Amino acid sequence: MIRSKSLIVFSLILIAVASRYFPHPANFTPILAISLFAGAHFASKKLSLILPIVALLISDMIIGFHDLMPVVYGMSLLLVVMGWQLRASSSVGRIALSSVIGSVAFFAVTNFFVWLTSGMYSLDLSGFVQCYIMAIPFFPNGLLGDLFYTTVLFGAFALIEKAGWLKLSPVPVK
Repeated sequence: MIRSKSLIVFSLILIAVASRYFPHPANFTPILAISLFAGAHFASKKLSLILPIVALLISDMIIGFHDLMPVVYGMSLLLVVMGWQLRASSSVGRIALSSVIGSVAFFAVTNFFVWLTSGMYSLDLSGFVQCYIMAIPFFPNGLLGDLFYTTVLFGAFALIEKAGWLKLSPVPVK
């Protein structure tokens, strides 16, 4: 029997981070799911905020830095905070809804900043609409990736708990 919930949570997150380096469809990544999961399951809110940022930073050091890093990191932190809301009640429906809301928010916010800062689109209504239209093909993979990795992380953890491999009290709600 494993006594450290943090070790299990950290291990599942490491596996998800490593999967970012395997061949995958564009935007089909674990980062938002990791953030939601970390918020829901790390006892320390501070650690739940730090871990996804460190995972992103390591990934960006390998894959490459980009102009939208502050926006992406900020959205990751927002998902951690959403995960905190799952501590008290984490039904499958609430987890799925949180994942979908996170995906939509990520799409909306990051593409707003692409429109605003990239210089690829005119800074008027026409450019704004064009930016979002051009981004639509990337949204399904992001949504599916978020749902897939959210299912894997929360599902694996639930199975570990159900199998009795982990016997600890739930994360305290603060």
